[in-house]
This record gives sequence, structure tokens and C-alpha cells, in this order.
Amino acid sequence: MKKLLIASFTFAMLLFASCKKSDTTGITTTQVSNTATSGTWKISYYFNSSLDKTSNYNGYTFTFSSNGTVSAANGILSIPGTWLVGVDDNKVKLFLTFTNPASFVQLSNDWEVVERTDVKIRMQDVSGGGGGTDYLTFEKN
Repeated sequence: MKKLLIASFTFAMLLFASCKKSDTTGITTTQVSNTATSGTWKISYYFNSSLDKTSNYNGYTFTFSSNGTVSAANGILSIPGTWLVGVDDNKVKLFLTFTNPASFVQLSNDWEVVERTDVKIRMQDVSGGGGGTDYLTFEKN
């Protein structure tokens, strides 16, 4: 009887453990890629190193092309970059890279996508070593 009770308890614990919620958001790489390439975007929020730096990108329109390039333009300047959506540590991430100017280099990161709608892509990056969390949100123009 004791063995049956232990076996039942073990089975119940395994069943309970397998029913735990996933730590993923249910967002897919295809959803993020299709959303990003479906129009032009602006940065509605950028928080880096304990500072709101959203205003650094006022007036810039971001265009994500299906070939992996991104352009940030404000009518005078056009700043090229690259982007890629992939999975890292079971999290959908948008890998964004700009090589200059410095304010755009700050956007270069592997951003974890935490929310995706047809008009918004909200991301975060948790820095290792106690560096805090940075946030980046693109909203459709």
C-alpha cells in the first residue's frame, strides 16, 4: 500500500510539474517579422541606464525591410542598420544593430519581445551583472 501511495504521489507531482505555465509569451518570430515589415514605426519609449531617452529619436521614422536592413530617417538624415528576429534562451528576440551615430548605437541590442500587436512592439533587455533593465517600444506611424 505504501508503494502505491508513493507511486501515486510521484505521478501527481510529475503531472503538476508538466502543467506549469510556460515562461514564454506565445509570440512567434514570424509574427514579429511580419509586424515589423508592415509599415513605418517610431520609438514611443526608450529607457536606458536609468534615463528616459525617448526624445533622442523624435522625428525619426523606422522602416524594417524583409532583407534584414532597417532605416531610421528624419527627412534630413537616413541612418542604416540591420535587424533579425530569432530565439535565444527560449525567448523571441529582435536583434538590432546600428554602427553610428552614438545615440543609435545605444539601440543595438538583442531585445526580448514582451508584447506584439499590429501597432506596437514592446521589448526589454535585462543586463547581466546587476546593470538593470532597458526598455524599447516601437509604435506604428
